Amino acid sequence: MADDYDHGRRDGLRLALEILATEEAKWLPLLGKSPSWRTNLARETRYKTLQVAQTRVQTALNRLRPADDQSAASELAIAIEKAGL
Repeated sequence: MADDYDHGRRDGLRLALEILATEEAKWLPLLGKSPSWRTNLARETRYKTLQVAQTRVQTALNRLRPADDQSAASELAIAIEKAGL
């Protein structure tokens, strides 16, 4: 049961990383494009906040990673089988 819980937590963190990466990619082209300095400042702040959040989520994911590489490899193999690849 604990393994399923940990696996779910890792999946949730991976999903959060993907969402943050998507948001970061969305805001990157908009940096410095507005004639308003306030808008540019808000965009830069939002972009930096996304980068910090992404780093924190990655750190949390690394802490939850299993200590042995075998379980991580088997977890990946199970995910690939479920996807049908």
